[in-house]
Amino acid sequence: MESVTLIFSRPAVTTAVTRGAARLFVALGYAPLLEVGLPNGRRADIMAIGPRGQIAVAEVKSGLDDFRTDQKWGEYLAFCDSFFFAVSPEFPRQILPDGPGLIVADAFDGAVIRDAPSITLAGARRKALTIAFARLAAGRALVAT
Repeated sequence: MESVTLIFSRPAVTTAVTRGAARLFVALGYAPLLEVGLPNGRRADIMAIGPRGQIAVAEVKSGLDDFRTDQKWGEYLAFCDSFFFAVSPEFPRQILPDGPGLIVADAFDGAVIRDAPSITLAGARRKALTIAFARLAAGRALVAT
């Protein structure tokens, strides 16, 4: 039997990993939003609010080139309690830094491979982010109706 290698485009991998990681957050009791603007002008691929108000951010990496050309991930740390990289099962995980959490995901599901260290946000920043998150979710819900 012949072996078949499937090659997916970068946008297709990004979409699949984002979907699986968001589904994982839901399974963990978080409410995720995609493409969330942060006060520093950056955009989180996934931001999720947990049942006790904790804020998680996941930076989706579609491949080696994406990781090497985009080193802004440190700029997300001030806006979350936990930070993760979310990658496909084929991603070369050994190149990722050891500090952040790690999610491996496909289009259907994901798994936390390495927990993210917990960073406690200041109360004022948490409140501001939570209000902005809620307003963004409400605005998107209104547009979807």
